[in-house]
Amino acid sequence: MAEASFKSGFVTIIGRPNVGKSTLMNQLIGQKIAITSNKPQTTRNRIQTVYTDMNRGQIVFLDTPGIHKAKNKLGEYMVNVAEKTLNEVDVVLWLVEPSNFIGAGEQHIVKQLEKVKTPVILIINKIDTVEKDKILEFIDTYRKIYDFAEIIPVSALRGQNVDDVIDSIFKYLPYGPQFYDEDTITDQPERAICAEIIREKALHALSDEVPHGIAVAIDEMKERKGGKMFDISATIVCERESHKGIIIGKQGAMLKKIGTNARYEMEKMLDAKVNLKLWVKVKKDWRDSDFLIKNFGYREDE
Repeated sequence: MAEASFKSGFVTIIGRPNVGKSTLMNQLIGQKIAITSNKPQTTRNRIQTVYTDMNRGQIVFLDTPGIHKAKNKLGEYMVNVAEKTLNEVDVVLWLVEPSNFIGAGEQHIVKQLEKVKTPVILIINKIDTVEKDKILEFIDTYRKIYDFAEIIPVSALRGQNVDDVIDSIFKYLPYGPQFYDEDTITDQPERAICAEIIREKALHALSDEVPHGIAVAIDEMKERKGGKMFDISATIVCERESHKGIIIGKQGAMLKKIGTNARYEMEKMLDAKVNLKLWVKVKKDWRDSDFLIKNFGYREDE
């Protein structure tokens, strides 16, 4: 490998909650890592994924929590992590909806971007949902609010123009060493990914009655001798007794559904059978408790 031509660096994807950051990440990497759900606040930790092209270089993605105005301690933590990341990376990808309207959330992000020197590539997502001739208008609208390195229209869901994003990132990355071996796609420990999978399946299965007041803690994860089988027990933590009832469901049906869906996904990831036990506990106001936020693995010092 010609070290001289190899590029490597860190990239973060920012954008308002729900704009399709995790979907884009999964398309770029080519397999499912960041969890996807149509409910905001799905991503809470900086999931690092790694894209390696042995001819060009290596991109390490930091998928930050969405930048938004904080409502509670968990919200503040998420915003701080996101804003801190902007200065630590080589390229910022800002994902937006296709629109001529630049709302307060976008204005807030522009203010944050004005404080950094990092090149920003604007990605207008969901272009499959609008007429083609509108796209140039949207590009023009955004071009006026910030000096972007590049503007790329994509459909993360359909994989349209996703390769252009990779090409643009490589343009702005510095030359440097390979950080991870080429088989690595994420440095999140398996436990963390399992917890995220359970949370994703719970968000998908539960209606809006149970808002984001759920967290998942993996209590135990053991591989049996000879491999090919994991015993995993996990607790879904919610904020109210009434939520606990909804999560468990009639005769445990809801919890069973969450467990079955999560187990299927875990088995694909771990390439082994999984024996999964799920429990539900109530911890009131965990999102406002520093101790509990840290306990669920959301640490700002990372």
